[in-house]
Amino acid sequence: MRTKYKRILLKLSGESLAVTQGHGIDTVRLNQYAEQIKEIASQGVQIAIVIGGGNIFRGLSGASKGFDRVKGDQMGMLATVINSLALSSALVAIGQPAQVFTAINMFPIGEHYSKWRAIEAMNNGAVAIISGGTGNPFFTTDTGSALRGIEVEAEVMLKGTRVDGIYTADPEKDPTAEKFSEITYDEVYTRGLKVMDLTATALCKENHLPIIVFNMDCPGNLAKVLAGEPIGTLVY
Repeated sequence: MRTKYKRILLKLSGESLAVTQGHGIDTVRLNQYAEQIKEIASQGVQIAIVIGGGNIFRGLSGASKGFDRVKGDQMGMLATVINSLALSSALVAIGQPAQVFTAINMFPIGEHYSKWRAIEAMNNGAVAIISGGTGNPFFTTDTGSALRGIEVEAEVMLKGTRVDGIYTADPEKDPTAEKFSEITYDEVYTRGLKVMDLTATALCKENHLPIIVFNMDCPGNLAKVLAGEPIGTLVY
């Protein structure tokens, strides 16, 4: 199968790893993700991944419960490292090389992130899993994804979610919500759509990094997006 993109940034939701449990890591879902990632890697696609940590801890929700915001965000960064290690382990177990990078120096858990080392890993056929967000508080993993995607010169950010694109309203709550096949960054902002936080959206717009939002929980969808099939929603 020919692919439309040669280097991508894949953003995965931490919450999706928990499936119905609401927390922790569901190994069935984890292994499904690993299989999909290996499938496109075998086609020569270079892959960088940023995964959230909401299945373990979210800094913003922690702050609302009395945690210091900076410490809460640091706990959230550590949660992304745990998920990244789990995904790396799942990939290696099925024969797909993967390397974990951390925004904060955490050797030997992961190599301290640099653009050049992440690109080198991808050039050598490994999946570069970049954890720890930006390494700073007050920034989400969406912003971390945008930043890393721009840094590693990805052609597109693929945002894997549990819905099949962007809608006029939450399709899980509003059955009349209509799906967009494509939408501009500005329209996302003016409509107040919860695609990514404003900082991440602005970064992508300013650096011309398109985003495709799609349902990662449906096996085979990642390969379909890479093949250019019109699933999900393109933000440009």
